[in-house]
Amino acid sequence: MDISNRQILQIALPISLAILVPQINFITNNIFLGHYGEKYLALAGITGVYYLIFAVVGNGLNNGLQALIARRAGEDRVEEIGRLFSQGVRISFFCAAIGIAATYFIAPFVLKLSLNSAPLRQEAIGFLKVRIWGLPLLYLYQMRNALLVGTNQSRYLIVGTLSETIVNIILDYALIFGHLGMPHLGFTGAAVASIIAEGTGMMAVLLVIRVTGIGKNLHLHKKNGFDWKTTRLILVQSSPLIFQYAISIISWEFFYILIEHHGERDLAISNTMRNIFGLFGVFTWSFAATTSTMVSNVIGQGRKEEVFHLINKIIRLSLVFAATVALLLNIVPRVFLSVYGQNQAFIEAAIPVIRVISSALILMSFSTIWLNAVAGTGNTTVNLSIELITIVFYCLYVYLVLQLFNLPILYGWMSEWVYWTSTFTFSYLYMKSGRWKKKVI
Repeated sequence: MDISNRQILQIALPISLAILVPQINFITNNIFLGHYGEKYLALAGITGVYYLIFAVVGNGLNNGLQALIARRAGEDRVEEIGRLFSQGVRISFFCAAIGIAATYFIAPFVLKLSLNSAPLRQEAIGFLKVRIWGLPLLYLYQMRNALLVGTNQSRYLIVGTLSETIVNIILDYALIFGHLGMPHLGFTGAAVASIIAEGTGMMAVLLVIRVTGIGKNLHLHKKNGFDWKTTRLILVQSSPLIFQYAISIISWEFFYILIEHHGERDLAISNTMRNIFGLFGVFTWSFAATTSTMVSNVIGQGRKEEVFHLINKIIRLSLVFAATVALLLNIVPRVFLSVYGQNQAFIEAAIPVIRVISSALILMSFSTIWLNAVAGTGNTTVNLSIELITIVFYCLYVYLVLQLFNLPILYGWMSEWVYWTSTFTFSYLYMKSGRWKKKVI
């Protein structure tokens, strides 16, 4: 692996398509549900972020595993990749079981204490009890993606991405509205469509790995029983990332709960903002995932002196994408907001918020690169520490602005400025300190 712009884009662009999958699924659900009214658009925000909490648990495991696979690939220890992968799959299924149990036994109690609207609460609980069954499929899909990215074969991610997206759009249309001979399931139809789509994406990636011979080359078919040493290595590497991502999204759910106290319209507007942020953030997140993989690989090759040069190259590319998106959002904001089928008053109220979001995308474009560079060095406990400090600032800000002073949601969304500025500051200072050079994984 070299550190040219071409190499970076070859890894990042397919990853962006893979990250785009859950965003497209979420946005498709919201576009269809938006035509049911503000209530369901608001409800999709609460349930979507809740599911995202568990999705990022898999993402944390995925990124930790990905860094280990990339390090072994850089060290040319290919025989260990299959062992890492098989243990990662076992861990992911255990995490999925915890997520399902939490949704059935803990989530109803938490939502009862958090949401003011009883009808909204009951529909959210019913939806989540269906939606959560897609978690095992999503985790396995993420593990296979980690394998492809970690071994510099991210181009194959496109197959799973396209198959999942197409199935989700068709089934959303069919199951939400009762078209194409399918039952009319309404809000629950979005959950069923997403589960089937996740299963389709997972099977497509599995097929690619088998047909291309990747599984054989990486010793995936070798029988690997439970290996505590490898499992412990994955957990040590991934658990700080899992907690980091989970804490981050839990804080976002806290933000949405405070928004719900402002009424359905503000919650619906915030849900569209989450859609826009998620959709246009995929380029930055793909560069971030590329940073983690390439930094780990380069260090594995013994080229630590090139790490900062690599990071700066990735930041320049990420900034170009983010600036283009921010410009587009500010020029034609009504185009993006009109697809949700809401009235003119809704669009006018949302436009100032979309301008805040566009500037936050610029901040995120370089802040998350530095954060993932830390993960690539193997110092994932530092990632967790940075996240904890940043989340304290974030939660304190949103509580004061939205709950204590009851300010408009425009000021609440400025919390993204607080979050990404803090993330950049602490990540940059750690990397510049040079302490990461002593880390061995």
